[in-house]
This record gives sequence, structure tokens and C-alpha cells, in this order.
Amino acid sequence: MGFREHAARVRRIVGIVLAVLLTVGVAAAVAAGRNNGDSGTATTTVRGVIGSEKAEFFADPDTVKALAAKGYTVRAETSGSWAMDRLPLKGYDFAFPGSKAPADELLRGSGNRGGPLRPFYSPLVVVAHRNAAEVLADNGLARLRADGGSKFTTRGTLLMSPYLAAAEDDRTWQQLKGAAGHAELSGTVFITSTDPVASNSGALYLAAASYVADGGRVAADARAVDRTAPLMRKLVQVQGAQQTGSDAPFRDFISGVGNPLALVYESQVASLLMHSQPQEVGDLVVLYPDTTVSSDHTLVPLTAQGRELGELLATDPALRKLAVRHGFRPQGAAAEFIAATADHTAYIDQRLTGVRQAPVPTAEVLRRMAHRARGR
Repeated sequence: MGFREHAARVRRIVGIVLAVLLTVGVAAAVAAGRNNGDSGTATTTVRGVIGSEKAEFFADPDTVKALAAKGYTVRAETSGSWAMDRLPLKGYDFAFPGSKAPADELLRGSGNRGGPLRPFYSPLVVVAHRNAAEVLADNGLARLRADGGSKFTTRGTLLMSPYLAAAEDDRTWQQLKGAAGHAELSGTVFITSTDPVASNSGALYLAAASYVADGGRVAADARAVDRTAPLMRKLVQVQGAQQTGSDAPFRDFISGVGNPLALVYESQVASLLMHSQPQEVGDLVVLYPDTTVSSDHTLVPLTAQGRELGELLATDPALRKLAVRHGFRPQGAAAEFIAATADHTAYIDQRLTGVRQAPVPTAEVLRRMAHRARGR
């Protein structure tokens, strides 16, 4: 069985198992933990809505046990970060979108005065198949590391200004030198992202792209949105239908389905590397945009129990270690992430060398930008 077929099968199985764990598996894992010598203290059930990129973390039996040891059982449902404020959140204890902007929207609607918590974060990266990455580099749209610590290049930099210029010109793979020998490289060059109206990663993609396109200025009002709206529309509409969560595009990419370039969270890549054999990673190349946005996963407490959960995620050593195991960077603790990814520096830029962080517009401006990009 080849890499793509194997990965597709594994991802399908993981998806099925994940759904079960998120709905009914928590109680079973807690019971198992008690049988293994945990204190057996009754747990408080905390209900929340989370971005799909955090689903595997909460479904991990070790996370379930670590939370149970602190007296909590988490019932988590997934949603696009920007769609959370349209959910009926009565009866929920927390909402956990992928960044500050959708969290701000939730805070305004919740009446919560305690403020959000940001236990961990993850920069956005572009994953590419090796042929695509090499063609981008040969045409000045990317820069690849000389060796990547392996026989083949496995990491590089996406040059945002040249890439956006190519998008503006509707550049196709066929127009790029070196693409002719690769049948999978055809049609318009674009990066698959999620729906910016519903999903955090898609919205942050527009935040970074608009910042670069507007000469290093963060969009602050409707006029700024208007200046970059035609390009943002191209970035989105060339994709056709978009997913509302980042998990599905990443699974599609790893399975070898669809577009050879996809925007994902670094945490998804790091988690894959830490849980896979080297031969299972295949021809993956990780491109760090030279201007990107880090996604501060922001928990909005809706009840006192939700706040207690957020504080545990931020401070408990066992839970921080588990977050790192799922690829997230804990706030204020670079050493934990560096140690966990030490064997994967061919792919992971631990210190984000040469990567500029673009400021993120306010929630109101970013939502306007996303709607304009979708042609609304």
C-alpha cells in the first residue's frame, strides 16, 4: 500500500474514532482511568464548542484522563470559529475558536466580563507536495532550504509578494517553468484555504494577504477593505466550494486528493510528524509564509466551570505537555515545543526564523473582508 492510500485509510479511521470519542468515549476513558488507579473523584461535565483543529487533542484518551484527574469531563462539539457566534450557546460552558477576533465577537455576545484565555497558539503554514514546492521555488514564488536535513527538501518559505502577484495575474501552473513534466500540476496556481466567513484559518489567510497587498498596512476601515477586495476575491473564488474547518483540507492533502497547496495550522503538521513513521510522511514540504499570522487559540469562558477549564489548559503541566504532543505551542514556553519537535526540524521551523507576523484587523473589519472575498 502506497503512502497516500495508507494515509487516506488511517485518516478515515481516525475520523471515525474521533467522532466516537467526542460524543461517547469520554465516560469510558474516565472509567478506565479510575480502574488504573486514579482517585475516582466524580467529575464535573463541561460542555463546549471548539475549532476542528483541536478535536483530536480533546478526544485523546490521555487528555481525557488528565482532565478527569482534575475533576473534569469535557463534552466538545466542533464548529467553524467564525460560525460560533451564530450558535445557540445557552447551556455551554465555553467556546474555543482559533483566534482573538472571533473570540471578541463571542465575548460581546456573552456578557462575560472576565476576559478570554489563550493557552496555546499555532502559526499558519502552507503544505505542498515536493513537485509543487520545487516549481514554486524555480519561479521565484518560494525559497527552499538547501538540504532540509534529508535527501530531499522538506521545508522552505512562501514568498507572499510574488505569490500574490501571480494570483493577481491568474497565473497557471502551465505558465511556470518546470511544471510541464508533472501532470498533477495544472490549472490556476492557488492555495486551498477554508471559508473565511465561517473558519478562522481562512479569515487569517485574508488578514495576512491583505496586509502584504496593501503595502504592509493593516486594514482598519471599509476603504482599506475596498483596496484589496478584488485580490481577496480572487484568492477565495478560484477555490470553488470551501470547507468550514481546517481538519478536512489537511486530511485531503495528506490523502493526495485535490490541490497540491493547502493552508493549515503548523500544529496539524507537527502532530502528524510526531505520530507517524518517517516513511508515512511522503513528499510533504512545509512552507512558512514570510508574512503570516499566528493563531492564538482563545478560550471564551461562558461559565465559571469554563474559566476553570481554560486556566487548567494554560497552567497544568500535564495538559500543556499533551497540547504540545498535538503540535500546539504553549504560550510563554518555547522550550516545551522545541524539545518535543527536536526530531522534526527538517520540517518544523521551531523559532520561526525570518517570519513576519502581520497584525490582524478587528473582528468587524475582518468579517467585512471575508464577506467581500466571498462576493457578498
